[in-house]
Amino acid sequence: MLGERLALLRRRDHVSQKELGKEINVSHYTISSYEKGRSEPNDEIKVRIARYFNVSLDYLVGLIDEP
Repeated sequence: MLGERLALLRRRDHVSQKELGKEINVSHYTISSYEKGRSEPNDEIKVRIARYFNVSLDYLVGLIDEP
């Protein structure tokens, strides 16, 4: 679920994987891996992603449907 939400948020805000990676201090390969479900970000990275997109952690991980 996190990967799908992350990809959706990136597309919504027209942010590339490279741009997001730079903002949260991970590589664009790592962002791709999150989106494809190959790896899961640690809690600190989840917080950075949620703050960057101004959404709740509950939304990011799929517990609720409202950002």
